[in-house]
Amino acid sequence: MNRKLIRTTLAEVKGKAREAPLQRERTNGSPHRGSPSEGGRDLGRDSGRAAQQASVQVRKRTPPPLETNAEIFYYKKQIDAHTLMVIVLRDGEEIEGTIEWYDRGALKVNRKSAPNLLILKRNIKYMFKADERVEEEAAE
Repeated sequence: MNRKLIRTTLAEVKGKAREAPLQRERTNGSPHRGSPSEGGRDLGRDSGRAAQQASVQVRKRTPPPLETNAEIFYYKKQIDAHTLMVIVLRDGEEIEGTIEWYDRGALKVNRKSAPNLLILKRNIKYMFKADERVEEEAAE
């Protein structure tokens, strides 16, 4: 894609500097009216609208990212520490084991007294550390 270098002239820069104070004088989105000596007419109404539309486009916030990587960070932390996790499935079944690896749509869970499982993330209701369950039962 070829792009041409556009050079502004000193006259264009001065012209933009003159338009800027007119935009700043506006309040609540209403156009600034001229003084009585100017006949009460709008100054630069058309150019003001174009500048206002351009400034609205500049002021738009960028949307937050779809992926914050918090889930990935959590899995990585639990895998590195070999934390014993309790995974509760949508049907209420609890699976206890350590997470060996994760993927976009699945977790591989290693269990001590049972076969290892590949669990699809869409079937997981929630998960927590097994240590937290022991603390809750001791408190009761």
